[in-house]
Amino acid sequence: MRAVVSTVSSARVTVDGETVGQVDAEVDGEFRGALLALVGVGRGDGPEKWSTVARKIAELRLLPPRGGSWSDPRNVSVTDNDAAVLVVSQFTLAGSTVKGRRPSWSGAAPAAEAEVAVDTVVAELRARGVRELRARGVRVATGRFGAEMSVESVNEGPFTVVVEA
Repeated sequence: MRAVVSTVSSARVTVDGETVGQVDAEVDGEFRGALLALVGVGRGDGPEKWSTVARKIAELRLLPPRGGSWSDPRNVSVTDNDAAVLVVSQFTLAGSTVKGRRPSWSGAAPAAEAEVAVDTVVAELRARGVRELRARGVRVATGRFGAEMSVESVNEGPFTVVVEA
């Protein structure tokens, strides 16, 4: 399983002209930061990998402190800041470009398996509580699995990391 995670001031997914998921770094005028996570599921990836990816997305210290700005040191996580994450399924992350000029998608999980995996990552992110607000989990927006999506993002930094499990 692989996720490409970027810090963003805003990101959104549209399907047929309708916004289906959106995140912003500012909430009610306060800076919290936000992440865009493109998630790819490979054949044989199981629940342990799904949990690892969800944990890493929630706990990676990629954001400046809550109330700060993008120019501040980046040493805070999504759960520390009550930041939001936009999760978008991206089967092409399981592609291989080792041979030839055309990527091979044979390493990607079948759609039914991948959908369960991505849904589980989203559920596990939502279940992770904010330190001072334990009752509430991470705010997560999503794309629409299997749809032709348009993804827009304003990357900050840019800070982009590949998370693998």
